[in-house]
Amino acid sequence: MSIEEILKLITPSDSEAAAKAREYQHGLLKPIGSLGELEELSIKISSITGKLHNNLTRKVHLLFGADNGIYDEGVSGTPQYFTKFLMNLYSDRKGCGIDTICKIIGVDLKLYDLGVKDLDARPEIDSSHKFMKDGTGNFAKERAMSPAITRQAVEFGIKLAKECKDNNYDIVGTGEVGMGNTATAAACIMAVLGRCGDENLIGRGGGLTDEAFNKKQKIIKDALVFHKLNNLDFKDNLKDCLEILSCVGGLDIAAMTGVFLGAAAFKIPVVIDGVISIAAALLAAKISEHAKDYMIASHCSAEPAYVAAAEELKLTPMLNLGMRLGEGTGCPLAMQIVDDALAIMNNMGTFESVMLESEYRKILKF
Repeated sequence: MSIEEILKLITPSDSEAAAKAREYQHGLLKPIGSLGELEELSIKISSITGKLHNNLTRKVHLLFGADNGIYDEGVSGTPQYFTKFLMNLYSDRKGCGIDTICKIIGVDLKLYDLGVKDLDARPEIDSSHKFMKDGTGNFAKERAMSPAITRQAVEFGIKLAKECKDNNYDIVGTGEVGMGNTATAAACIMAVLGRCGDENLIGRGGGLTDEAFNKKQKIIKDALVFHKLNNLDFKDNLKDCLEILSCVGGLDIAAMTGVFLGAAAFKIPVVIDGVISIAAALLAAKISEHAKDYMIASHCSAEPAYVAAAEELKLTPMLNLGMRLGEGTGCPLAMQIVDDALAIMNNMGTFESVMLESEYRKILKF
């Protein structure tokens, strides 16, 4: 399914269902609003599904592996072979962060190799869409990927969202692995927000010396000018967002952009992880405004570009645990909290059910 076809399917979430859910929440045996974001979560899920009571039993996490040519500029302090190494560990279920948390919470973990250097074929890793054998180009000197490959990667993400729908998954998580991808994410976010000269949006990623960090900031800012991304007018949001991805974006960000668009079209709640994931979410929302109606922010990343993107999307992350591992580790944790929110909605008693007088609540302020 093409990007243009999927955009025709994206509609606003169900405001009528949300209103009914909010009214029901107000009748539960508690002061109105006393469960804070747990209440808002259950209401948001109702707006996505159109149902008052929901159970998101089948959970899946999509993890995209992709190497990044910008790594050659010294923007990461971690050896690049770690991308391959970690993908192999995930596939062997050797106790990395994401497979450990997914197993505990009961989330199906699916692995995709979009462009990891020297990664051998494994049945546990889907390499059927390895778009670039050695990862993207070095965006300090050339396009990260061709416009054609960019489109293919986004449409692959849309395809995966459709498969999740067809396989009756109720909620989807998004994650990645690829050394140097905090640089690609920062570049994408800076371009979408029109803040190409704002070095404060660039973080240290997996760790850098002061000298290397200063270099990273300069490389990203110079690259955005080199690709003329500082002059986008966004008269055609799809065209300009695809241009951003083609120039500086990673294959992982492109595929996740497609997942966010597809999830919105097929009305599946989709969870954002950290800065790489939210870069894709920001691009998807720029392409289709109502895509953000279906997004859930899991945790607040330590990367500064994350905060700026979350503010633009008007999404409040539910966790602030100082996490910065990547892999999508915030997503299964968030899914567990969503389950808690839905359990309250489904199982908590109401004032009406226990015949407890509640008229006094109408004049109270919260």
